[in-house]
Amino acid sequence: MRVAYVCADAGVPVFGCKGCSIHVQEMLRAMIGRGFDVELFATRVDGGCPDGLESIRVHRLPRLRANRDAATTRQVEQENQASRDMIEAAPPFDLVYERYSLWSFVGMEFARQQGTPGILEVNAPLIEEQAAYRGLMNRHVAEVVARRAFKAASALVAVSPEVADYLEKWPEAEGRTHVVSNGVNVSRFGPLKSEMIRHTDDLTIGFVGTLKPWHGVQDLLNAFSQLLPRFPRLKLRIVGDGPERERLERQAREISRTAITFAGPVLPAEIPAQLSEMDIGVAPYPQMEPCYFSPLKLYEYAAAGLAIVSSDIGEPGRVIEHEVNGLLCRPSDPADLARQLERLNCHPQERIALGRTAHRRVSQNHTWGHVLQRILETVDRPTPVLL
Repeated sequence: MRVAYVCADAGVPVFGCKGCSIHVQEMLRAMIGRGFDVELFATRVDGGCPDGLESIRVHRLPRLRANRDAATTRQVEQENQASRDMIEAAPPFDLVYERYSLWSFVGMEFARQQGTPGILEVNAPLIEEQAAYRGLMNRHVAEVVARRAFKAASALVAVSPEVADYLEKWPEAEGRTHVVSNGVNVSRFGPLKSEMIRHTDDLTIGFVGTLKPWHGVQDLLNAFSQLLPRFPRLKLRIVGDGPERERLERQAREISRTAITFAGPVLPAEIPAQLSEMDIGVAPYPQMEPCYFSPLKLYEYAAAGLAIVSSDIGEPGRVIEHEVNGLLCRPSDPADLARQLERLNCHPQERIALGRTAHRRVSQNHTWGHVLQRILETVDRPTPVLL
């Protein structure tokens, strides 16, 4: 099967180290693993070709200028046509797979006009996100683009029920939306740690992700500050970069100059090594409505065999079953987060058991191979399904 993978989002460096980058790379690996012949059409690449993706032909799409220029519908049409010309120049495809972006309908309309199945992957309500956090000068144009992309798609794949609920409000998407959560490449993480139990108070608590307000790292730091006076050998390791980093580093220095480490951005290939230095993985999402994330970090923590503490909100609260494959805490409640972390610190057998259950569950149900299979099935199903 020949597949065109389209990502016209300039905020997604497909060969970079952001969570969205990992998502693209792992979907591409899963496609290659199925024997597909994949061509990647992307606006932003960044970095060299990651391991396992050498067979992919990469085409650089022109960067869409819409958000910078308050573009008109006509300008967006012209820019999408330039991207379409590149896709049309390639040999025919059996499937077009597009990661939804604010200003692109090129992949889905190309697929529809060619009579080829087109799957649109939607990771967030991008229009609302852009308006709330970055500013959106031309909302009407973004809505026109969304309607065209949604209408042309054979199927729309949402990463969480919350994203699906958002999509179902659009008449152009109604009835063709499927929920398929994210996954993990378990093979990248190697064997689990030995069952040697570290001494209580000699653990490393970890976070991996972009340092943005909606990831709740401030609450994690506040929780850690409550634990450190009673467990002075505890460590906190924060892996990732983002606009909140400077402020969070200032907050961390007020707590301790030695117990908290910021590793900065790391390549996806380095994530397993980072997680191997941790004992507990945290997803401290704050209270928000809706919480539409399907966090890669939860699946990566589980693949590494870490005990997990997550906020009980949205998809994280569904992935983690309290006291089975992790512990849940109330969102935006550092005191409750601290209590769950203390519990894992003081009960090493439970910590190990939770990590092993989490690992087993993702290995059996949440690899990227599982994700791809569920997505491919959507083009044959006339009604939405929840997976």
